[in-house]
Amino acid sequence: MVKVEIFGLAVDEAGKSPIIVLKDEEETRVLPIWIGAMEAMAISMAINKVPFPRPMTHDLLLNAVRSLGGTVNRVEITDIENGTFFAEIVVSAKEETLRLDSRPSDAIALAVRAECPIFAGEAVLNEAGGAFPDHPETVIKTENADKWQEELDKLSEDDIKYKM
Repeated sequence: MVKVEIFGLAVDEAGKSPIIVLKDEEETRVLPIWIGAMEAMAISMAINKVPFPRPMTHDLLLNAVRSLGGTVNRVEITDIENGTFFAEIVVSAKEETLRLDSRPSDAIALAVRAECPIFAGEAVLNEAGGAFPDHPETVIKTENADKWQEELDKLSEDDIKYKM
């Protein structure tokens, strides 16, 4: 497993689908994952620490795990099968480690809330990842959607686009 972190959220202009982009620690590879609009919103709200008067679904899951004496240790993007990413949420509770099957978008939304690390399998990165952008500062500092889209366009969509 390779530790990754959220590099950014973008929109696929062709399909109007949200994309979460993960990057490895060495900043040599990115892993774009096409996700649903609600999951993109849940991730964005958690990243930006937007308060809600009542718990959202991912908050509820984290609250349930903690109320039962558990800890969300990490999430892992484990596999790709027939164009679909798979993930697991790794939880420890009462001296036991549990692995919960999850969609990557839900696992990432939970990881942001739990402030736990995200990992991706080497095989997943090899199959679906791409090279780190030449000029990431234009994306991160300016939040310019056109520049980010140019960087995404450099990746071959046919090679790396998968269903959620």
